[in-house]
Amino acid sequence: METGGVSDMRILLIEDEAKVAQALKEGLTAEGYETAIAGTGEEGYFLAHAQAFDLILLDLMLPGRDGLEILETLRRRGAQVPVLILTARDTVEDRVQGLDSGADDYLVKPFAFPELLARVRALLRRGRPDQAVRLRLADLEIDPITRTVTRGGKLLELTTREFDLLHYLLRYQGQLVSREMLGRDVWREPSRATPLDNVIDVHIARLRKKIDQAFPVKLIHTVRGVGFVAREGES
Repeated sequence: METGGVSDMRILLIEDEAKVAQALKEGLTAEGYETAIAGTGEEGYFLAHAQAFDLILLDLMLPGRDGLEILETLRRRGAQVPVLILTARDTVEDRVQGLDSGADDYLVKPFAFPELLARVRALLRRGRPDQAVRLRLADLEIDPITRTVTRGGKLLELTTREFDLLHYLLRYQGQLVSREMLGRDVWREPSRATPLDNVIDVHIARLRKKIDQAFPVKLIHTVRGVGFVAREGES
């Protein structure tokens, strides 16, 4: 996987002010980030759970569903995606509440775009698990440096492709990963074809057998017709 550039970084911007959202998207796109916009709390909530992102920019005052509610739900479901709150609320109490709810950083409106970019870069460097020494989910541990995987202290033998697949799922743990994403980022196939779907499903089945078969708590789940999610317990 490519880890040095930003071309594969996906950002979700949940912002109800259309002009602000569009301006931020244009700026982020110009910097090479793939950016999706959600204009309501409900849409943001849906996208945050239905797709995988490397970073979420989250306004707090949203129609339909409050930003803090979205954030708290993401954290309860085990999503570790970095979240940067964008808001006009600037009291100490507001900042503390946002950070206590699981935010990684806080930026008060109005702000300068270069400052936002600096915060985005910092959070992506900190939050990108492929830069980390080890990734963990329950009693499963993966070391990207030595490319070893253990569960319950037992070493698991994975093929190169299975390791890359598991690494990707853990990078987005708690978030839905589609077959399209796996085809693009793990198999490096820009245009997905039906035969590749079958290949992905076969590899997932083999990986699940090695990761989950001997353990009561299942970690790799299929969301029928959509994709897969790495999460402790029931999907």
